[in-house]
Amino acid sequence: MVVHGVTGGLLAGLVVALWFLVADTLAGHPFRTPTLLAGVLLNREFSEVTFRLVTAYTVLHFGVFAILGVVMAWISAAFTAPPRVLLGLVFGLLLQEVTFYVGLLLLHAPHLGVVPWPHVVGANIAAGLVLMTYLHYAERDPRPLGLSALRNHPVLARGVVNGLIGAAVVAVWFFVLDLASGTPLRTPAALGSALLLGAAGPGEIVATFGLVAAYTVVHIAAFVIAGVVFVALAEHVERVPAMALLVLLTAILFEGLILATIGVGAQWVLGTVGWWSVAVANLLAVLAMGWQVWRTHPLLQRRLLEHPQLRV
Repeated sequence: MVVHGVTGGLLAGLVVALWFLVADTLAGHPFRTPTLLAGVLLNREFSEVTFRLVTAYTVLHFGVFAILGVVMAWISAAFTAPPRVLLGLVFGLLLQEVTFYVGLLLLHAPHLGVVPWPHVVGANIAAGLVLMTYLHYAERDPRPLGLSALRNHPVLARGVVNGLIGAAVVAVWFFVLDLASGTPLRTPAALGSALLLGAAGPGEIVATFGLVAAYTVVHIAAFVIAGVVFVALAEHVERVPAMALLVLLTAILFEGLILATIGVGAQWVLGTVGWWSVAVANLLAVLAMGWQVWRTHPLLQRRLLEHPQLRV
């Protein structure tokens, strides 16, 4: 168990290191993050990146992750009920987050935002999933992993797929619009800045890889939840065709809720992105998700075609 934990921890540490290497390189400052964290650790500010400094911090980085890997391997062995993916999210969002920010507090970091939190969250989630995937195969866990774990929950599995379709449709729509306007990823950057950073206007938009990645996670999660709700309603309509009207009303409510949330929480986003583009994006998502539900529920098709009248 210790060997597997150390190996898994090192793999998780590698994921985090690569995440920040890519993020720093895209920002034009390779190895900036390990240099900043080394400065916090040594209570000094370093104006230049040096090989010795980065190497010293990297050794410490992997040492901490090796310990966390052993801890997570023990937890995984002690609690066999939760799915590995769930434990991976717990590892990324809880254990690593607590370790990172408690470490900053103990080292009297000048501010906890020395590394942007969207980067921290994204990197830690990815590391947690990699760690638990490794432990799953290394320990020869007979339980299914990932989406295959949903086989015993068909409604949930169909809902996840349905939500992913809706999320992809919206993402592609805005990607094409942003690309056509010459500002790639402007929309997720604007929505992420408003939702995650509390930006109050277009001038506060933060167009970074970490923020876009963090918002994408929120975007997908929201659509997965909506997809599960749609599929659950469709399953109910198969048994009670008169409930079809409820599904239609839910789709309309879903569309209105998104526009209202953006309008109340960050009205400026509608001006930046365009209310019509948000409306069209979500309409396309509802149509795509509805088509997926229709295609995968032949009994629903027969029920509604045989009984087209809707009653409430």
